[in-house]
Amino acid sequence: MTDCLLLCTDLDRTLIPNGAAPESPQARTYFRQFVAQPQITLAYVTGRHLALIDQAILDYQLPHPQFAIADVGSSIYTWQNSQWHRWQNWDDHLATDWPKQGAIAIHHYLENHPALQLQESAKQSHYKLSYYVDLQENNQQLLIEIKTLLKQQNFSTHLIWSIDEEKQVGLLDILPSQANKYQAISFLMAAQNFSLTQTIFAGDSGNDEAVLSSPIPAVLVANAPQTLKQKLQNTCDRTPIYFAQGNCLGMNGNYSAGILEGIFYYFPEYQQWLNSTEGNI
Repeated sequence: MTDCLLLCTDLDRTLIPNGAAPESPQARTYFRQFVAQPQITLAYVTGRHLALIDQAILDYQLPHPQFAIADVGSSIYTWQNSQWHRWQNWDDHLATDWPKQGAIAIHHYLENHPALQLQESAKQSHYKLSYYVDLQENNQQLLIEIKTLLKQQNFSTHLIWSIDEEKQVGLLDILPSQANKYQAISFLMAAQNFSLTQTIFAGDSGNDEAVLSSPIPAVLVANAPQTLKQKLQNTCDRTPIYFAQGNCLGMNGNYSAGILEGIFYYFPEYQQWLNSTEGNI
């Protein structure tokens, strides 16, 4: 069994069962038991801001992580002495190619764009600018247009497109060029001395794609959109990704059941441990 494991997981519709697909009844119980092992370091990697992460932990009885990568990778926090501490080193890293005024400086050039609707203030941050986009829009053309416009203004940015499946609306996040979930996880891995063979990521949506198509071993939960599955199948010969299918421990592969299935695929010795403790769960 590997001596340590960094388990990074998205929240909404990956660990949190807030999609249309059903959750296996014992899945989160198994997950909580699994991450309680001392060799497991848990990190939540999400588009949520910190207050919404805390709310999710309470609402869904989630285990408390040691780290939180929030705001689609534009902030990193560590949990110490029963409180969150923001990583200034990550902020300093992102600040090198981001306007000093923050995201508001970029919004100035986009506020009159007819396809963009600014998201609520709670979903904005110094290093993240977020918009809603109607799904009728041609998102690929829109991203090219915005990227070109911002480049003309000498902004170095990273654009992330995803879809809120529940609300059926497009989500556009504009971040510093060095910020996304993959870059943030890589920064965390380097800081905490985790190698690729000691790390795994689980996700379900477009804003996870940078990690799902990266060298980091990854699992796509079974409830992920079919369009994303098809897209990632074209990269699976180049990147380590496992597609959860169900039937692991009699579960359906959705949400935390899929996370565990992926862990057992990459690290089968952990399934033996879980089987040995099943009677105590």
